Amino acid sequence: MKLLNTYDDRDDAEDAAEKLKGEKRIASERDDTSTIYNLFGIPNWGNFYRIGMYGLQEFEILLKSKTIWTSDDKKRHLELLATILIVSKNFSLEIPKHWL
Repeated sequence: MKLLNTYDDRDDAEDAAEKLKGEKRIASERDDTSTIYNLFGIPNWGNFYRIGMYGLQEFEILLKSKTIWTSDDKKRHLELLATILIVSKNFSLEIPKHWL
């Protein structure tokens, strides 16, 4: 398991944890004034998609409309793909070929 996301609100962390597949846990950290909630789980594209990270839901919509992309859509695809490349390196994930 790896740290997937951090939340300021326990309810948000619990909601996200419910969406994950596989092992998961929430760990809280406190300092003098606040508490944050770290969500740990299995890093994979499905889990990141389910908890709404890295623009994957928008990316899916773009890929479904690839045949009618405007120049703005192409630009946004490249922006999201740049993020996805970083995530793939950080978590050692393979990028599906149809995403490229």
